[in-house]
Amino acid sequence: MTGFGSAVCQEGDWTVSAEIKTVNNRHFKLLLKITDGYAAFEQRIEPLLRTAIERGTVSVNIRIQNEQKDAGFKINMPVLQSYAKQLTEVAAKLGQHSYVPPLEKLVFLPGAVKTNADNGDNSDQAGKILDQTVKIALNILQNMRKTEGRSMAKDLSANLDSLSALIGIIENRTQHTVAVYQQKLKERLEKALTEHSVTLNDSDLIREIAIYADRCDISEETVRFRSHLEQFAAAINAEESCGRKLDFLTQELFREANTIGAKANDLEITKNVVEIKAVIERIREMVQNVE
Repeated sequence: MTGFGSAVCQEGDWTVSAEIKTVNNRHFKLLLKITDGYAAFEQRIEPLLRTAIERGTVSVNIRIQNEQKDAGFKINMPVLQSYAKQLTEVAAKLGQHSYVPPLEKLVFLPGAVKTNADNGDNSDQAGKILDQTVKIALNILQNMRKTEGRSMAKDLSANLDSLSALIGIIENRTQHTVAVYQQKLKERLEKALTEHSVTLNDSDLIREIAIYADRCDISEETVRFRSHLEQFAAAINAEESCGRKLDFLTQELFREANTIGAKANDLEITKNVVEIKAVIERIREMVQNVE
């Protein structure tokens, strides 16, 4: 489910800002950006996010600043010299003996710039502020997602009502289908038997109709279909996460609809099955957004 939350917290010389954005994904995927020099804090961010988000692509942008002069950025001379030396050696091997490494570009390479945070200065204080900032941003994001969730639950409920109405039409049509088959079968048989001067026992006709009715019986499928609808409605009204359960129930609804369509020998039932599948497809698209 999509959402966005941001927060800024300041304490002493530390200022931490966090932006969290979520988009739909069947699994949990974290995309994290954090200020250079604070990579050690990455391991404490994901557990905080997983307390509230079970699936989705989560993009997080963390900025950490310290206004103390000795906490500013500094050139990491050994790393920078190593980069320059390696580039010079490579250039010489390629015949470029006068090559001069561009220092203004080397400083953007990993580890070329460091802060006192790399040495663990004030890491506890910065970590606590980071936790607080991420939790505030996450709370804002969750409120936005809950608003979207209520709107989505309303749409899902409307689609469930449509499915319930359509399966009701099919249930009513089933009895009519058997009666129509009985009448047509009787007429065809009477016509054929009259031409050959043969009589038909009622028991033979009843047995044939019973076989047809059993072959086209969809009562089990419609019962399971309604059961899935009830479970689906209960899930979207529950407080806990239900995305995976809704995904499973959507598949089961589609499976029952396919079986009904395959067993039904009636044009009207087939038309309603097509409608049911269209509604289920709309539900499937929405369910992919539910956590």
